[in-house]
Amino acid sequence: MDETLSTAILAGGCFWCTEAVYTRVNGVQDVSSGYTDGFVKNPAYREVCTGKTGHTEAIKIIFDTSKVSFAELLEIFFATHDPTTLNKQGNDVGTQYRSGIYYTNQEQKEIAETVVKELQASAIFENPIVTEIKAFKEFYDAGDDHKAYYDNNKQQGYCQFIIRPKIEKLKTLFADKLKLR
Repeated sequence: MDETLSTAILAGGCFWCTEAVYTRVNGVQDVSSGYTDGFVKNPAYREVCTGKTGHTEAIKIIFDTSKVSFAELLEIFFATHDPTTLNKQGNDVGTQYRSGIYYTNQEQKEIAETVVKELQASAIFENPIVTEIKAFKEFYDAGDDHKAYYDNNKQQGYCQFIIRPKIEKLKTLFADKLKLR
């Protein structure tokens, strides 16, 4: 793997939402929707949706550290989902929608802890941040039917009312970090 490429595993509710956000960030090479932090091997979407596998919907981001840092990815992460609601993002409720950062090395752990500490101290959020910060163990790909879900289903209600506002927020707050399209 290229020395400037790194991997980040983030869970911010529905993976269709987080994937749609990060595919638009300059320096992000690839985003995969999937599941992490559970106890069932090779879980299927239907199983994870029950909340009984221990997994959370997550994305695996391959990014070029010469173009975007892990800290910048976290800045986008905390701005595009609610890290203060336990096991819930909007109408998506259950442990499979929890907020999490699954670090792949000690440096990511330290950055994540620092970012959360700074956000808590700044009182940007009315309630405490409940995002879990845990060591990454395993990622299970959700499959092709979840790949580029927003881009392939833009007119669908969920995409219009839930995902599109997150992308608009990304464009407003992070215009300088977007890929040229």
